[in-house]
Amino acid sequence: MKNSLFKRVTVVDWLYGLTLLTTMTAGGTAACAALRDQEYMAAFLESDLLVVYGDLGLALAPVTALLLAWRMWLASRYHAFPPAPDAALPTVRIVIPAYNEGAQVLSTIRSVMASDYPSGKMRVVCVDDGSRDDTWQWMARGAAEFPDRVRLLRLARNGGKRHALLAGLAGADEEAFVTIDSDSEIKPDTLRHLLSPLAASPKVGAVAGNVRVLNLAACGPIPKMLEVSFTLSFDFLRRGQSVYGGVLCTPGALAAYRASVLTPELAAWANQSFLGRPANIGEDRALSNIVLAKGYRVVYQHEAVVFTTLPEKYRGLCRMLLRWARSNVRESLVMARYLFRPLRRGDAGAGWLRLAGTVELVFLPLTEAFKVALVLCFLLSPLAMAQAAVVSCALAAVVPAVVYHRRRPGVFGWQWALCYSFFWLFGLSWISLWGLCSAGCSGWLTRRLPQKGQAGLAALETQREAA
Repeated sequence: MKNSLFKRVTVVDWLYGLTLLTTMTAGGTAACAALRDQEYMAAFLESDLLVVYGDLGLALAPVTALLLAWRMWLASRYHAFPPAPDAALPTVRIVIPAYNEGAQVLSTIRSVMASDYPSGKMRVVCVDDGSRDDTWQWMARGAAEFPDRVRLLRLARNGGKRHALLAGLAGADEEAFVTIDSDSEIKPDTLRHLLSPLAASPKVGAVAGNVRVLNLAACGPIPKMLEVSFTLSFDFLRRGQSVYGGVLCTPGALAAYRASVLTPELAAWANQSFLGRPANIGEDRALSNIVLAKGYRVVYQHEAVVFTTLPEKYRGLCRMLLRWARSNVRESLVMARYLFRPLRRGDAGAGWLRLAGTVELVFLPLTEAFKVALVLCFLLSPLAMAQAAVVSCALAAVVPAVVYHRRRPGVFGWQWALCYSFFWLFGLSWISLWGLCSAGCSGWLTRRLPQKGQAGLAALETQREAA
């Protein structure tokens, strides 16, 4: 058993141990240095903000300003691919995996079928991933509304989203794949915008959609804060990444992939492991890594809009963000394996991708190490840190508020950006640190998953035999 486990440990697993060691060492060193510096400690105990935060500001401000200026410059250079004519669009298989989604899956199907994409070039496959509610009945109703256009697949047991997608892609002969979450809805022109980059350039291997909040009118502040946060993530960060073809994560809610790039890697992707455990989460980031590692561009389409349902309660939000944090650690380490190898020869964007990836890898442990040191500072001088936190949150809210205001003018972005800034610091900042420390855990958290989800693989083999 020990030998078997040792063989399953990969380079990525060793990198994870090194990352954890770096984080804890850096955080511990910073804390010890602060404790041993009498002048520094006296400043904390006397709440002398000028001494304490003057030093921190001088150290961090230039780096932060440089990164922000770089990202602003990249975002300003973004140009979306124009919508392609019907004749140029690729054939596409659209997979909608669902688990205990209920009536919402019917709305998802209807939104897809209302698309202006050529009906003869699209095939929709809905996969019930072993739901325990009435999801299958709602799927069947959708198939009845659109006979011969919607295909249903029911898995005997819940194997996880990754294996549900794999089952839906079994036997596919289309030129492109699209994945859409079952709690999401798209606009009529979304698919055309999403797939146009694949038609326009053979260098593009994947396309990220623009995720917005579907349940924005729900009671409670969380969906409203996430609307502003998502706008920053997509219309600023991914917008800039798209310029050099280096979008690091194609969202699970809506993404398109070139079939010839992805198909040979699907089996390995389905069986991906981390620290000897099946990787049940972060399937979207893993797909992006596959495309980038093979030398293709991953771009973002601003007009390919999808509205997705997001958590309305704090507990559900924490679980979602913890999944993302854990998978981000794993896939950042996977990225380190190919980042400095020969990549996209003759493509100037490869250099920018290496730079962005390096920044991501460096800041992954250092940001969390900085949090460890800050926790100690809060304990030593809570009043001084609270005063600094107010100023920091106000400054941090400016960029997302401006980005949101440029897209959708009004006071909405300003008020919720400020709220989210405080909410993140005091309610969510712990998640990425815990995600780093517990990255080996790959449970979905919002649903019960078996230890080894092989339902999708079984369905894949069944479909191949039937074909």
